[in-house]
Amino acid sequence: MPDQMRALVFDKSKDIWEESRGLRKVQADKPVLDEKRDPLDAEMVIIKVIYCGVCGSDRGIWFRDSFKEMIHDSLDAEDKTVRITGHELLGEIVEAGGVARAHYGWESGDIVSADSHTICGKCRQCLIGESHVCTNEQIIGIGRDGCFADYVKLPAWVLWRTDTNKIRPEVACLQDPFGNAVHTCTKVDLRGKSLAVFGCGTIGLFAILIGRALGASKIIGIQPSERNARLAEQLGVDSMVRFTRPEQGIWQSDPSVVEQVRDFGGDGVDVAMEMAGHNSSVNNAIQSVRRGGDVVLFGLKDGDATIEDFHGMIVRGVSLHSVIGRQIFRTWDIANNLLESKHNDIQEKIYDVILNRGEGTIVDIDDYDVDDFEQRLLAHPKIITKW
Repeated sequence: MPDQMRALVFDKSKDIWEESRGLRKVQADKPVLDEKRDPLDAEMVIIKVIYCGVCGSDRGIWFRDSFKEMIHDSLDAEDKTVRITGHELLGEIVEAGGVARAHYGWESGDIVSADSHTICGKCRQCLIGESHVCTNEQIIGIGRDGCFADYVKLPAWVLWRTDTNKIRPEVACLQDPFGNAVHTCTKVDLRGKSLAVFGCGTIGLFAILIGRALGASKIIGIQPSERNARLAEQLGVDSMVRFTRPEQGIWQSDPSVVEQVRDFGGDGVDVAMEMAGHNSSVNNAIQSVRRGGDVVLFGLKDGDATIEDFHGMIVRGVSLHSVIGRQIFRTWDIANNLLESKHNDIQEKIYDVILNRGEGTIVDIDDYDVDDFEQRLLAHPKIITKW
């Protein structure tokens, strides 16, 4: 294998965070395994990347909206200036360390995806089965080099075997974000319940498909973007609330949105999933559930938030549930079964609707251009790169 590889990176020595955008396409050193130099390499593998999905966090890095401190701090800790980004992948193992082979069973030629949170395995959370909230986690492509590259080096314990005869490769590289939606949808029992999805970005669109498959009786989407509202309707929501996005800084709920969602559920929906992270959307969700209802919070934005009518939320018996990442590997097992199922059309709808059958959503890395890539980011909820 060559010593150099293609990669998409953020370079803090060349790009001032507040004055730049995009990712540089560069030649970078290919990762290597050297167990004599570093005994921990025995537990690592080298993966040749096939497809990568572009996550909402990658968009945040692209437009410099989020993750500045995490990237800069991790680069300082490694005495580096360049971070290879990206964390949603499908790839082929080309080299495995001794422990990765003997203990984990990985071999060259295995096709894998990976959880984007690399965990330590020794903190209290990891030891008691809550590794998705590991104290010492690193996020691939943010706290350590990621998969927007020809090759990526990862720990054996974050890999997930993938059968591309059952899951098409363009969808298989999206198992990590799909797992976010699975974790959100399995936080509470959806069987026979009315569901409201606040924010129909990629994860919200996944949640519509998964919520239906897990037994939600009826689903309503809430989305200001007309493009994503139409996609939600194509995926089968029973009703759609369109509204004008509030001005930045507005934290209060929108009475019109709340009224429509409450009427849909019959004095409130059973479950509201907040997928956007805006303070006003959080309050819309809380105000829209019935007494005793559940609000599942997945959307994430920096800074503080204000809960509207906190007293009313308590006396109505509303439960709040926060979700981060995926439960490793419980969530992956459920996600795998949902994608491989021949009875729910989830895989087909992801490719046909969310990925637009690959038209405009798949970028060959040889054709990468910053301006063209940005236009695709703005035009589609999800794009993927082919390596």
